[in-house]
Formats: sequence, structure tokens, C-alpha cells
Amino acid sequence: MKKLKNLFDNNRLWAERTKQNDPDFFATLSKQQNPEYLWIGCSDSRVPANEIVDLLPGELFVHRNVANIVVHTDHNCLSVMQYAVEVLKVKHIMVVGHYGCGGVQAVLNDAKFGLIDNWLRHVGDIKEKHMTQLNAVPEEKRLDALIELNVIEQVRNVCRTNIVQEAWLRGQNLTVHGWVYGLVNGHLHDLESVVTCTDEMADTYKSAAQRVFDRNIK
Repeated sequence: MKKLKNLFDNNRLWAERTKQNDPDFFATLSKQQNPEYLWIGCSDSRVPANEIVDLLPGELFVHRNVANIVVHTDHNCLSVMQYAVEVLKVKHIMVVGHYGCGGVQAVLNDAKFGLIDNWLRHVGDIKEKHMTQLNAVPEEKRLDALIELNVIEQVRNVCRTNIVQEAWLRGQNLTVHGWVYGLVNGHLHDLESVVTCTDEMADTYKSAAQRVFDRNIK
């Protein structure tokens, strides 16, 4: 298994099936990519971006990291965003979390795993920010609430980057969305955290966060 022959075999079978279904698929794909969407999601292996929204290769630009975090010091994420916005001219950026996220669960439980704790500190800041309201959420719903809050916070972080700010200033058509994927049913959930310009940022953030608690505190 040193060379992972099974994966190469799977690749050949997939390529052959794809070519049989569409003989021009790879020839067309190799010439260009023209996606309208940038997906910023979690690295979790159960959350395959293209499959979830049923888009073909070339139709979705993707960046993934643990707990779908967007911070202004992450040059990897920012580089993806800049290329997507300024070169590919995507029209939509979706920050997509997922219920059952292990990274957010670790923060909620104050678990320690080593180096990754530093990365998850960003989620910890969100937890501390909303601690009073989170404590009012029933324990069985608290993880979902923090997962949703994390997405809403990352939507705001995307909007506050100079990449998105400058795009809006030059009149580029760009909308940022916050979604959560459900592992148990495969459905996407819209958190109604949708921003199309700078003026919408504050009100959208406030109302989306409030809906999290309205929905989970019964």
C-alpha cells in the first residue's frame, strides 16, 4: 500500500466513466475555470463542497480549513479570496459550517489537542463574546448555536477584508452568504447572513446572531 494503488485505480475508473458520459469533459475543463462561487468551508472529510451543491469541477472555487475560519492574518485564505474576487470575478462567497463540527465542539468543551488549539482560539473568542446568551441555550442545542455563530462571525470577517471592501467600492457585484450543512440529512441551512455592501454589514450581523438565540432558546 506504499503507493496507494487503490486510489490510482479509483482515479482511472472515475476518469473513464466521466469521459464516457461526456467525451469533451476534460478537454473543456483543461482550458479554463469560470466559477461564480467561492466556498469557504471546513476541512471535515464529510463535507465535499462540489457534491453538496451538485456542481461540476470548474464551477466552484474552494478554500477549506478547520472550522471554516477567516482571519486577517491567514494569507492562504486571503490569497484564495483575492484570486477568486479579482481574477475569477466570483459573484458569491459562501462561508459554510456544518453541524457536528469537531473543531467547534472542542472549543465548547474546552478540550485541548495541541497546536490546533491556537487556531481554534478564534472560535473561543466567539464563545466568550456570546457566553451569557450561550449559557441560556439548552445544553443539547449549544453546539449548534456556536457553530451558527461561528459562521456568522466569519461572514463578517470576509466582509471586512480589504479584498471585499475594495470590490464593493469599485461596484463589483459580490454577495457574501452564511450557511450550515447538516450531516444527518445532507441539507444546507441558510442563516440569513447575507451581505451585498458595506452598509449592510452591521445590521445583518446583529439580526443573524439574534436569530440564532431566538431559534435555540425556547
